Amino acid sequence: MMDPVDKQLIGVLEEGLPLVAAPFAGIGSRLGISERDVIDRISALRQGGVIRKFRARIDQRKLGITANALVAWKGPRDSHDDLGPRLAAFPSVTHCYERRPVPGRWEYTHYTVHHGYSRGEVISEIERIALEIGCPEFRVLFSTREYKRVPNVRINENGGGG
Repeated sequence: MMDPVDKQLIGVLEEGLPLVAAPFAGIGSRLGISERDVIDRISALRQGGVIRKFRARIDQRKLGITANALVAWKGPRDSHDDLGPRLAAFPSVTHCYERRPVPGRWEYTHYTVHHGYSRGEVISEIERIALEIGCPEFRVLFSTREYKRVPNVRINENGGGG
């Protein structure tokens, strides 16, 4: 069960860690608790399954990574079973999904997400992948605007993640 300080802590963590030498001390100061208490609470929340992952998230736009593409792949009919794992194995693929096609309207079954410093760089990588896996039918959709990017955190009334 979480107490009010745990809930406040999660809210602060959702904002991201401050870029300082002792981020947990700064968070503790903000919440009126010690650095050790912040670390212990995070550990307990992880062990209790409330916090499933604790990782860095980079603001790619601040790094100049502005070419973001979703690629729809139409693989050969006999390769659907292994197309997803083959696509997901490429280091440049950050996400890989399989969806049911809409027969006669949208025959694409696999989707990958790619990021780069320029559209040309991303297109070159996608074309290289297409040649390597033997999948020449694909569509590239570049992002034009970002509307929302937040951590996926949900807490139920019992204090557990959901």
